[in-house]
Amino acid sequence: MDSYKLKIAFCHPKYWLAWLGIGALFISSLFPYSTLLLIGRILGRASMPFAKKRGHIARCNLIRCFPELSEEEIDIKVKVNFENSGIALLEMGMAWFWPSWRVRGLLKTRGTEHLDKAIINGQGIIFLGAHFLTLEIGARALGLIKPCNAVYRKHSNAVLDYWFYWGRMREHKAMLDRRNFKGMLRVLKNSDALWYAPDHDYGKHKSSVFAPFFAVENANTVAGTSTLANVKNSCVIPAFVKRLPGSQGYELVFYPALENFPSKDMQADTHITNQQIENMVLECDDQYMWMHKRFKTRPEGEQSFY
Repeated sequence: MDSYKLKIAFCHPKYWLAWLGIGALFISSLFPYSTLLLIGRILGRASMPFAKKRGHIARCNLIRCFPELSEEEIDIKVKVNFENSGIALLEMGMAWFWPSWRVRGLLKTRGTEHLDKAIINGQGIIFLGAHFLTLEIGARALGLIKPCNAVYRKHSNAVLDYWFYWGRMREHKAMLDRRNFKGMLRVLKNSDALWYAPDHDYGKHKSSVFAPFFAVENANTVAGTSTLANVKNSCVIPAFVKRLPGSQGYELVFYPALENFPSKDMQADTHITNQQIENMVLECDDQYMWMHKRFKTRPEGEQSFY
């Protein structure tokens, strides 16, 4: 795409800070993996006093989703989430600059038989994803196993948007704007694969419904998975990447394809996809993007969580 070529305009001083950050990520990507993990945790913990608003959002989300946890347990989860956010920052450099062999060396897989079955049947595949902190390295990992078309949201900084785009395109076929629904349908009609994450709150619109998510009864959720799955001979396979303990690397997990999906009830379908995302999160809840305002849109008359 012409819009994703290096441009002279990227030399403008307003982008210098972005280029400095990219340079730092490149240098960090040369370090041993265990060193990256250590630096990431230190950076994440050190950022807490400067990101109190994000900490407040994470705490509010965790309290609402896990009301059974004590205040001390919530505090620990917030701290660990900050540490994982620091690691996620350095994983961007890994995703953008590491050769494929180095990513493969840290990658384990689980449930590939579900993917193989869909491929043998010639089905269009919707990888039901979620916004984990492993998002960037996860994109590289998924592309190494099954190159696909991924849905994304443009970054407001043109230089960063360029690098996010090309980093994710290292292994994949195409990046589709989240509003390009026709493009998504075309992918599935061609029996190709599409990565789609419906777990961010983009506000109230015709393609969103309120459905339960953990202990929150009404979580505004994009209901597009149900519509996409209506494409003939398509299936929905939940998939995500989690960071393993220590320096073991990553596990790319495929769950079984959803059965009897979609139904004629979009809200019930969205409840099902939310349940699948819950199952993913419970495998590594410290690696989910709790600092995002997941519940910013509330039903009429209900007070903000934040």
